Amino acid sequence: MADGYRGLFGAFPYAFRRSDSWTFRSYVVLGGLAAGLVSLFVAIGLVVLIANTARIGGGSLTLSRSFYVVVGLFLVAPMLAPVLLVARRHRRRQGDAGGQRRYDALLAVTGYLFVVSVYVGVVISMPESWTLDGELVRRPPPSGAFAPVVAFLYDLPRLAAVVPPAAVAALIVAVHRRLR
Repeated sequence: MADGYRGLFGAFPYAFRRSDSWTFRSYVVLGGLAAGLVSLFVAIGLVVLIANTARIGGGSLTLSRSFYVVVGLFLVAPMLAPVLLVARRHRRRQGDAGGQRRYDALLAVTGYLFVVSVYVGVVISMPESWTLDGELVRRPPPSGAFAPVVAFLYDLPRLAAVVPPAAVAALIVAVHRRLR
C-alpha cells in the first residue's frame, strides 16, 4: 500500500497531509503531543510504582500495576482515536470532500474536548492536601475568572473525576458513528 500510513506513528503524518481541515491538522499536532506527554507520565509513574513496590511480592500489587497501565490506555486511546479514525476514513476514501472536512473538524473538536475533560477530571480528583517529600502540600485555592467553576469541581466527590473523560470518549464514538 503505497499511500497507506502503516500503523500508529504513520497515521499522524498521513492524516495531517490528507485532511483539508485546519482544526483537524492542529489537533494532529497538539493531540499527538498531549498523547505523548500522557504516555510519558504514565510510563514514569509505572516505573516509580514498580520501584516503590519491588521488594513486595505479587498478588494485589501486580493487579495495581496492571490497573495503572489500563488507566493509561483509557487516557491515551481517546486522544489517538480522532487521528486514527480520520486516517482510516481517508485511506478508504469514504465520503465526499465537504463531508470529509466536516467529519475531520468535528472529530478534532471532540479530541480537544477529551483533552480538556482529562484536565477537568484531574481538578476533580485533586485531594485537599497530600505529603510530598515529607512536607504537607495543599491544593491552591480557586482564584481568577474560573474560581466558581474550580470551587464547584473541588466540591465534587473524587470518584466523579471519571465522568467527564468517559462522557467525551463516548461522544467521540457517537460523532464517528453519526458521520461515517
